[in-house]
Amino acid sequence: MAKIGFIGTGIMGQPMAANLQKAGHQLFLSEHHGKAPQALIDAGAVALANPQQVAQEAEFIIVMVPDTPQVDDVLFRKDGVAAGLSPNKVVIDMSSISPTATKAFAAKINETGAQYLDAPVSGGEVGAKAGTLSIMIGGEPQTFERALPLFQAMGKNITLVGGNGDGQTAKVANQIIVALNIQAVAEALLFASKNGADPAKVREALMGGFASSKILEVHGERMIKGTFDPGFRINLHQKDLNLALAGAKELGINLPNTAGTQQVFSTCTAIGGGNWDHSALIKGLEHMANFSIRDK
Repeated sequence: MAKIGFIGTGIMGQPMAANLQKAGHQLFLSEHHGKAPQALIDAGAVALANPQQVAQEAEFIIVMVPDTPQVDDVLFRKDGVAAGLSPNKVVIDMSSISPTATKAFAAKINETGAQYLDAPVSGGEVGAKAGTLSIMIGGEPQTFERALPLFQAMGKNITLVGGNGDGQTAKVANQIIVALNIQAVAEALLFASKNGADPAKVREALMGGFASSKILEVHGERMIKGTFDPGFRINLHQKDLNLALAGAKELGINLPNTAGTQQVFSTCTAIGGGNWDHSALIKGLEHMANFSIRDK
């Protein structure tokens, strides 16, 4: 059994933490931004006042918060994780944030004698609950091996990509692929429906061919049914594509399709859909077309 600090028990974080509990680990939670989930407390988690106290109690400290500034705050605020570290403890950032910032955070944590892994995830709320997340990890191999049992409690496809920052780079690449696939499915269903075909039947036909994908299977059905309760919110996917586009600018490369998809997400946000599931990208296309595939 490991002593694990878990900071960030939201849509993704809470089921991930619960899976660590089911694997027999002891959890310590921070209440610096609100009360810890009662379900985790009832299952044996200990609530503490701030990230510093969590880091003092735990061997591994997992951070799962929305964006780069929140990770910076949790780690380096006055009563943050860094203030509670001692040599050989391991900080694991499972948020999806800037690869460049990650390298700087890792360097500062390593100066304390602790180790740092960036380990963003893919698989959404469904994968978090099922313990089947894909986890992309950057850090030292020996640190990865120490943390591997924790990752195995939360995910299935677990890959050490390279050094610090490489896990986050892999996640940004993942988000590019997911976003562009969502847009492809949305455009195809909009085209089919506007042309008079039943989008549900078109999806069924495409599922048996080379166009088949997990996005077409899961998000295509959401688009047809109009079920856009968030598993992964549009505003979070926008954040990830901003990381991709900012990184592309730093590297001097062009990502035209990523930029185009980001514009459609921006349309969704403009019509009030920032908190919709990212499969609702189709509503941005429908808004521009003044046509809905669900109104037939």
